[in-house]
Amino acid sequence: MSELSCYEQLGVSENASFEEIQEARTRMSELHSGDRKQIDLIEAAYDEILMQRLRQRQEGKIKVPERIRFAEREVRTMPAAPPTPTKEGPAWLQGLLDTPSRSDIIWPAGGFFALSLLSLLQPASAPLALALGVGVGLYFLNRKEKKFGRALAITVIALLGGLLIGAPLGSWLTSLGVLFPADGLAASFTFFVLWLVSSFLR
Repeated sequence: MSELSCYEQLGVSENASFEEIQEARTRMSELHSGDRKQIDLIEAAYDEILMQRLRQRQEGKIKVPERIRFAEREVRTMPAAPPTPTKEGPAWLQGLLDTPSRSDIIWPAGGFFALSLLSLLQPASAPLALALGVGVGLYFLNRKEKKFGRALAITVIALLGGLLIGAPLGSWLTSLGVLFPADGLAASFTFFVLWLVSSFLR
C-alpha cells in the first residue's frame, strides 16, 4: 500500500494531525460498518500511516513537540485546596488560651495529683495542700508568660471558682456515701481546676 493510497483510503491529507487521522478512521469505520473487507482496508491504511509516521519520527523528519517528548518536564500544578475555615473566638480569649506541650500538661498533673491524694487521705492537711496547690499553679502559669501579676490573678480566680463549686460538690458526694471527706473532695476538685488553668491558659 503506497503512502498516497493510505491517506486517500482514510480521506485525509499527508500533513493531517494524529487527531485528524484518528477521527477519519472512526468516521470511515462507521460509514462502512457492514463491509468487513472495507473495514480491513481502513485498519490497514491506519496502521500503515502510523508506521510511516513512526519511521519519520525516528529519522528526525517529523519534529515532536517538546511537551510530548519530555512529558516529565511539564510541571503540573494541582489546584489549591480551599482554605479550611478556622473557628476563632474573641481576641481576648485567643490571647488567654495556650496550646501546651506534653510536659506542660504532665508535670502540673503530677503535682496536683499528689496534692489531691494528700488532701483525700489526710483531710486535716487540705488547707496546706491548697496553699501548695496555689503555689504550683502560680509557678506553671508564670513560667509561660513571665507576667506574675496576671498569673496571680488567674490562679486566685481558679482557686475561688474551684472552692465555690467543689464545696457543694464534695458535700453532695459525701451524702451519697463516698468514702472521702467533703473537704478532701472539694480540695481535689479545686486542684483539677487549677491544673486546667495552669496547663491550658497562659
